[in-house]
Order: sequence, then C-alpha cells, then structure tokens
Amino acid sequence: MSSLILIPARLASTRLPGKPLADICGAPMIVHVWRRAVEAEAGEVVVAADSVQIVDAVERAGGRAVLTREDHPSGSDRIFEALQILDPERRHSRIVNVQGDLPTIDPAIIRRAIALLDDEAVDLGTLGAVIRRDEERTDENVVKLVGTGTGDHRRALYFTRATAPWGPGELIHHVGLYVWRRSALERFVSLPPSPLEIRERLEQLRALEAGMRIDAALVDDVPLGVDTPHDLERAREMLGGAVS
Repeated sequence: MSSLILIPARLASTRLPGKPLADICGAPMIVHVWRRAVEAEAGEVVVAADSVQIVDAVERAGGRAVLTREDHPSGSDRIFEALQILDPERRHSRIVNVQGDLPTIDPAIIRRAIALLDDEAVDLGTLGAVIRRDEERTDENVVKLVGTGTGDHRRALYFTRATAPWGPGELIHHVGLYVWRRSALERFVSLPPSPLEIRERLEQLRALEAGMRIDAALVDDVPLGVDTPHDLERAREMLGGAVS
C-alpha cells in the first residue's frame, strides 16, 4: 500500500509567531521536519502550507510544498485539501500526518506508525510513550492515551487531558502523529466535530466516536514539539547548537 507523508504547516501561532520559519541551525524548522520525514524512506513527502513563505522555504531546500487555504480548523483538514490537490488519481492509500513542529522526530517512529495499517482492521495509526515524569501525569497539556493491550502495541479506547486511567500503573503520553487509511480520512473530514472532541479539545475523539479503530505503537521517547521560545532553544541545542 502506497504512503503519502504530508506535513501541515501554518504561519500563525499564538505562542510562537512564524513558527514554521523559525531558524534552527541555519534552516527553517519546517525544513528540518521535512528532512526527518524524507529520512523515514516511507513515501513521498510534501508540506501542506498556508502561506507562500513556507512554500518558498521548502522549495529552496529542495523539497515539495503545496499551498492550501488559510482557514482550515485543523491539520487533518489541511492535509485532506493537499491530498485532493496532489493525488486525484487515488494512488496513495495511506496518508501520514507528521506535525510541522517536530524538528527532532526520529524517522524510525514514522515507519512504526505506518506499519500499524498492515492490519486491515485498523483505520488510524498513531504513537504513544510511557510517561516517566510525575508532573506530566496531571498536566492537561500532556494528552493521555487510554488503551488495551500489552507490550508496545495498544488499541486506543479513549484520549483525555485528565489523569487516566485511575489507579496505580503506567500512563501513556499520546504522540500526535497520525497514519490514516484514506477512506477513514475522507469519512473523518465529512463529519461534524463530536461532543467529546469539543469537550476535550482533541479531534481524534471524533474518529473514536464514529466507531473508527485507532491503534498505537509505543515508542521510547516523545519527540520535542516546538510551541514556545524555550522549546525552540531546546531544538537548537538538540540539532547542533543555538544560532547567533
């Protein structure tokens, strides 16, 4: 089954304006994400951008980008528009959504997520990691995956910002990378936001409420998501030192 890796990127950001173009060791952040996705060697990689500036930055680095509307409510909607532009012939059956603010993501975990769709019963693949830091157990910004199964493969039952499940035992931090079966993505974007999605502010709950099956592969570490100036400095250190 052919995979298309799409990286949604929008210029507007409340906490870090112009985030996709933020310089990290001489290259814009979105270029670093594009490079990591290419290194996964799992399919064609295209950035789905909301501005010409992002498209230009990716193309200068030798990548491919497509311009999408500015008003999409989510990355899923943005990659769906990009998919319609790029693949009207329906050549690709697995659509990978790699968030545009993960410049240090390990290419291997992208492949891990894609492999989940080898099971024909799975509509949507994603990732998780066991929470190691106590403060993250109660942090509403750390989304928890509640699932069934053991080892490094879980079937998702719920996602929440609360501390769940209750009681002693491990908690799983959800990593927001998604691999959609094309038919599932098409169905998802046709549905209105669901009640639990609105309440938790987590769009993956729309898929669960619609009866879609979401499986997750557990990985060792959560990739750094860049949302603040502090995160940006950490990314610069991880990728070779701060830029003067």
